[in-house]
Amino acid sequence: MLEDITIRPLNERDSLDELTDLLHRAYRPLAEAGLRYLATHQDVEMTRRRIAKGECYVGALADRLVATITFVPARSAGGAPWYDRPDVASFTQFCVEPDLTRRGIGSMLLDLVEERARATGAAEIACDTAEPATHLIELYERRGYRSVAQTDWRPVTNYTSVILSKVL
Repeated sequence: MLEDITIRPLNERDSLDELTDLLHRAYRPLAEAGLRYLATHQDVEMTRRRIAKGECYVGALADRLVATITFVPARSAGGAPWYDRPDVASFTQFCVEPDLTRRGIGSMLLDLVEERARATGAAEIACDTAEPATHLIELYERRGYRSVAQTDWRPVTNYTSVILSKVL
């Protein structure tokens, strides 16, 4: 199965409607838990704006988008003091099709953005997630990320976020 997944940059033939639907499906369990991540409800135009901030990568299975992540180079993220650091790259809009989780696709995407961060000269790579999403915090901690700050994106979200960062 994993060998059938192609990880590649998003291209002009890819549907942003399909990508937005993937985000909604993948983030649905978080929404059902009461967490209002932007990816749970963003429209196609918001997806377009968010991917324009960096390099969007997708996992494709045949002609179907099944995973995504957007790498944001250092000096481009902003919005929180940790992200404003000139040596910190980040990633956002990370997800895998719910019926394909726990097969290594997410690890492939994280490996990719961590390598992109190194290649662009970043000393660290960071992300943020809801403080109540302890399962996600634990996932990142297992990969060597540590909690470095908190931020509050409300009213876009309805929770306080923890910023996690990994030394490269």
